[in-house]
Amino acid sequence: MKLEGFGIFVENMGAMVRFYRDALGFEIREEDEAENVYLVKDGVLFLLYRRRDFENMTGRPYAYARGLSGHFEVALGVENHAAVDRAYAAVVRAGGRSVMPPTTEPWGQRTCYVADPEGNLIEIAAFEGGGE
Repeated sequence: MKLEGFGIFVENMGAMVRFYRDALGFEIREEDEAENVYLVKDGVLFLLYRRRDFENMTGRPYAYARGLSGHFEVALGVENHAAVDRAYAAVVRAGGRSVMPPTTEPWGQRTCYVADPEGNLIEIAAFEGGGE
């Protein structure tokens, strides 16, 4: 099997589209209230899928995490430590919820966490030289 992408099942499509497009810079061409939003970011399929539509398609309800969710993270890399700080500040200004401010870990990576409007975790990180 080959990994082709991943999806997030969302409650408020408009808020999520605006966050991923405006705060994180994902190329999303659909309208804020589109039924499903497909995009490719750095060669990976990323899908925002409305929860009720998925439940209707599969014929069953699902349990969803509420509040800050620790089920998964979306990991984004930037070019260096200073870029982590800039990206964190920009995303928080654009509506991201601060979870952990930029911190340099003992292994040399600078990392931070924000949450999207529905509480999903997003990591922004870099090694100083831009790679491991």
